[in-house]
Amino acid sequence: MVTRTGSDHAILDALMQDALDAARPMGQFAGRLPNRPRGRTIVVGAGKAAASMAQAFESAWPHPIEGLVITRYGHSARTRSIEVVEASHPVPDTAGLQAAQRIFDLVKTAGRDDLVVALISGGASSLLSLPAPGLSLDEKRAITSALLRSGAPISAMNEVRKALSAIKGGRLAAVSRAPVVTYVISDVPGDDPATVGSGPTIPASSRSTGPRAILDRYGIEVPPHVMKIVETNRAPEIAPGAVHVITTAKSALDAAASTARRLGIEPLVLGDAIEGEAREAGIVMAGIARAVLRHGMPVSRPCVILSGGETTVTVRQAGRGGRNTEFLLSLALALDGAGVSAIAVDTDGIDGSEDNAGAWFDATLVPTARDLGIDLQAHLDGNDAYGAFARMNRLVVTGPTLTNVNDFRAILIR
Repeated sequence: MVTRTGSDHAILDALMQDALDAARPMGQFAGRLPNRPRGRTIVVGAGKAAASMAQAFESAWPHPIEGLVITRYGHSARTRSIEVVEASHPVPDTAGLQAAQRIFDLVKTAGRDDLVVALISGGASSLLSLPAPGLSLDEKRAITSALLRSGAPISAMNEVRKALSAIKGGRLAAVSRAPVVTYVISDVPGDDPATVGSGPTIPASSRSTGPRAILDRYGIEVPPHVMKIVETNRAPEIAPGAVHVITTAKSALDAAASTARRLGIEPLVLGDAIEGEAREAGIVMAGIARAVLRHGMPVSRPCVILSGGETTVTVRQAGRGGRNTEFLLSLALALDGAGVSAIAVDTDGIDGSEDNAGAWFDATLVPTARDLGIDLQAHLDGNDAYGAFARMNRLVVTGPTLTNVNDFRAILIR
């Protein structure tokens, strides 16, 4: 058992582990199950947590079941009756395309006496890839890659993905004659289920700014025939089915806050929907940490500042890293050796495209880097936060966590 007298690293790890446990789907279906249909129960789904959601739903559903879900390579889980297919994330591939077509065709077979259960989590936007008529997979991959480099928030990216899709934005539910019940693990700020995975079974939100405006804003050029698809591929108007958001970033933060209190550490939860450039968020949170150190405000020590959401990285150099390591390196540089420790991870276990969930640091990071001749600012300028933390032995490697409620950040001040 970690106590408040334990090492900073041990405390940060305990907070992260309890946050991850709260975000996993097992046990989350209790009290949320639909009535058994007279016909078949067909389960479909996609996302980084799709396999573990299928496993959890099978455990909770005492009736015959069939179906297919798509998850990221390496994120599978053992299921009895629901088939699990692995595909590429964040850029779609042929495996995802083929599995998405199979899911689309399976839902089309559902009759009025059947039930369709959709299990959707973050990552479904690229995993459940079925391009709109006239659009090739390569064209969709190119636009996805450009969006990922642009610094666009996830909500904007998913608006464009819906416009490029034959299955998202409620289009999957539209081909079902059976009622559709959707379960969501939210990885988006605000927890709008229509945004998670680009909402394959949920009508598109009326708050959309329009995919063309998003492409223009982020300077993403597309061929004229693709722009025509973007403008004419209208989402269907369907009645929303039952939707259950079963776990969120707030669930993870609440669990971490409870753990902190048990350890005698006061939690300050800044929120579960923080967005913006990762390096700028690091500077802002360094300012809050300094206010705690100097003035005991807005909370007194010992304390931990917790936050979630999804920051972004505008890629300027060809370094290695993700938004959590970039946030953390910016935070460490802004604190410049002040007595603060921190951890930042993507709750799915992969930060960006590397093998780590994120990283951590304590007050020794910046002075030790100077002693070793490691230029942390150059690593940040080169979008190479992964390289900096790898050289300092500060990476956090969890492997696939089989959930996804986006970023988890904890700043410990004692």
